[in-house]
Amino acid sequence: MDAIIVSLIGLAGSAIGSILGVLASARLTSYRLEQLEKRVQAHNNLIERMYQVEERTELQEEKIKAANRRIENLERRADAS
Repeated sequence: MDAIIVSLIGLAGSAIGSILGVLASARLTSYRLEQLEKRVQAHNNLIERMYQVEERTELQEEKIKAANRRIENLERRADAS
């Protein structure tokens, strides 16, 4: 009879320990996933901002080219006069 009680107590302890271990592991996994999601979101925001910067840079380069062409035309007109 004592062996059965000891076995049941051992079984209950093992079951409780296993359940607590699984819950702790699930909490840790959930936390790590949240942190990873935050990092991915930050990375995606950076990528979006870089695309915007690249678009603005291309626009500025086109404006500079147009301004240089206008300057060259004005210089040619001034030299021709």
